[in-house]
Amino acid sequence: MNETSFLIKYAEIAIKGKNRYLFEDALVAQIRRALKNVEGNFSVRREQGRIYVDTKDAFDYDGAVEALRHVFGIVGICPVVLLEDEGFERLEEEVVSYVSRVYGEKQFSFKVNARRARKNYPLESMEINARMGEKILETFPNTRVDVHHPEVTICIEIRNQINLYSVVIPGPGGMPVGTNGKAMLLLSGGIDSPVAGYMIAKRGVSIDAVYFHAPPYTSERAKQKVVDLAQIIARYTGPIRLHVVNFTAIQLYIYEQCPHEDLTIVMRRYMMRLAEHFAGECGSLGLITGESIGQVASQTMQSLAATNEVCTLPVYRPLIGFDKQEIVEVSERIGAYETSILPYEDCCTIFVAKHPVTKPNIKIIRRDETMLAEKIDALMQEAVGTVEVITVTGN
Repeated sequence: MNETSFLIKYAEIAIKGKNRYLFEDALVAQIRRALKNVEGNFSVRREQGRIYVDTKDAFDYDGAVEALRHVFGIVGICPVVLLEDEGFERLEEEVVSYVSRVYGEKQFSFKVNARRARKNYPLESMEINARMGEKILETFPNTRVDVHHPEVTICIEIRNQINLYSVVIPGPGGMPVGTNGKAMLLLSGGIDSPVAGYMIAKRGVSIDAVYFHAPPYTSERAKQKVVDLAQIIARYTGPIRLHVVNFTAIQLYIYEQCPHEDLTIVMRRYMMRLAEHFAGECGSLGLITGESIGQVASQTMQSLAATNEVCTLPVYRPLIGFDKQEIVEVSERIGAYETSILPYEDCCTIFVAKHPVTKPNIKIIRRDETMLAEKIDALMQEAVGTVEVITVTGN
């Protein structure tokens, strides 16, 4: 492709009414962020309900497309030719030149899809479709028209400048990050939590994260694995502040004091308390977890209720109704799966009971926690005071 501009298509933003400009501005800001480290001189502009990325001189085409494919809010990336209105005959020449340049083999089915946004143009959309289709058939006799299932759709939009394109590269969809507040992701080294962070961010939510580290039971490689996963998410979200919490002393104390069948639930409750503390510091409006009903003992309905009890912020669980294969498919699509399956243990898998409770009684769990009264507050304060905060970018 030799085009030096991209037409950016969005979907949900178009129905936002009077607030639409706020979402468009946010999308423009995210596009600029994504292109910041791509080779080239890019400018991003809004015009007539469209967003354009223009370039000057040479630029990294593949790098630009890859960056734009990580911007939530974009549903289509169209390399576009922008033409001045010099009459229909001149437009025919430009379309013929475009087809000749973009498509090596001229043996395909096609249709012309014209939109006349500028109503003073002398031809209506159907006339443009018919006359341009006739011109293409005349010039490239091995092509054929198929208006129902074309291999190529040649789009012509009559605007201040005429937009000519036929390639639509899919974007991730969703809403621009930052348009729906901020949330704190409980990020482990597994498959589920990175996918959960991705899915909530796709709805326009900025993400920070907390990771519970348990040295020496979990290694520096396990910690680096989580940093790498945060970096993959940050390709979509922008910078993430990752809070690395030393959870060893708290885990050991729970292990010593509480019945072992309740270990996982009690541990999760203290994780949620700590995550909520850091969420408050960051201005987050909720917590995000990768839990799915029934996947493990700590994710039964009863277990989730026991975990939720300690939270004052809402807990968002976007994977709650997913099965494992559905989660894996998203993980693979966003490029996290190969990192997630690296064999480095996280703290949730170290102190696992042989027979964990699957239907915890909240009254019993509260009673278990009274056994921790002597030291737990001091240990929690120590965990807060020694947290390591790493700013992770997607570059």
